[in-house]
Amino acid sequence: MTTFVFTREQQELRRTVRRFLADKSPPEQVRRLMDTEDGYDPATWSQLSGQLGLVGLAVPGEYGGSGCGPVEQLIVCEEMGRVLLCAPYLSTAVLAGGALLASADRAAQADLLPGIVAGSLVATLAVAEDDGTWSTGALRTQARVQGGRWLVSGQKKFVLDGASAGLILVAAQAPAGPSLFAVDGAAPGLARRPLRTLDMTRKQAVIDFDEVPARLVGVAGAAAPIVDRAVLLGSIMLAAEQVGGAQRCLDMSVDYAKLRYQFGRPIGSFQAVKHTCADMLLEVESARSAAYYAAWAAADGVSDLPLVASLAKAYCSEAYSRAAAETIRIHGGIGFTWEHDAHLYYRRAKSAEAMLGTPAEHRDLAAGYLIDAGEPGGHATRPRTMT
Repeated sequence: MTTFVFTREQQELRRTVRRFLADKSPPEQVRRLMDTEDGYDPATWSQLSGQLGLVGLAVPGEYGGSGCGPVEQLIVCEEMGRVLLCAPYLSTAVLAGGALLASADRAAQADLLPGIVAGSLVATLAVAEDDGTWSTGALRTQARVQGGRWLVSGQKKFVLDGASAGLILVAAQAPAGPSLFAVDGAAPGLARRPLRTLDMTRKQAVIDFDEVPARLVGVAGAAAPIVDRAVLLGSIMLAAEQVGGAQRCLDMSVDYAKLRYQFGRPIGSFQAVKHTCADMLLEVESARSAAYYAAWAAADGVSDLPLVASLAKAYCSEAYSRAAAETIRIHGGIGFTWEHDAHLYYRRAKSAEAMLGTPAEHRDLAAGYLIDAGEPGGHATRPRTMT
């Protein structure tokens, strides 16, 4: 039996991040930033990267990062989810950074990772198209060589922080197969349109490419494993965010149940409310266990990582959505108002539930993994059907 225990350094990391976010991301700041065009505060982003080194947490020291692993990044994502931080961390540090590291392209890593680590370069990973799937299996975006350089044409949808990113890593179909390309955010032929989404605290965009100059990252035709790895780690970190948000929903519900009186007694003394809070606690703790184990599996490189990552994303998605919905119900009439923060957590929960694959899709992935692993002489592979 394995017991997951954080080290003293990891515990101090959590305390530091929590103190910083309590000061930089209070509810009023979240509401202010979600109404801005870019959706984040450049000064806070600079401090996250330069002062705390969180953007480069998982980047090797040779590129200016801290060389930490998935467990440390999970701690950071959990704390960010707890306060609904408005920042391009998932898109830049997790998805784009993870794709660059998975590409094994040392030249691209040396050129692009230092800017990401320093906070001067916001980056994102653009994979999904009309069907919303994070899959390289049926890409309609095309890449071709003309005059000795790559040109990308097509459209990407639901691109996280796509309207503000200075670097866009694009999965496109090349003659050799699905390939990954780096595109400058100011490149000619690039057009971006912000999307109006349910979760206003995390920006998304549609990006059109019209013969846009691009740089090949890695080897032509080798985008599938790169994207798979980035999405796998992204699913774990998104699960950690969901745990942080679900915990905050539980805390808000318990605090309100102690303070709100009806019929001369706190509503937390009523059996129905007590049972609801107890069920929320059970689901939050179960979700935490799933996310923590997935991060540990990623750090340790266990063979069933795709299985535990999908299980964590599926369970944490549903736990967060239920916790957010119950928080609104426990708060009663005030929980439905714009002025209360409960609806912001509900919006984030429902958006994150569909991001990088719905719970149903992740359960299908997990089932496929188990079937493949159980075949005689077979080995588990990760189907690329993420949405």
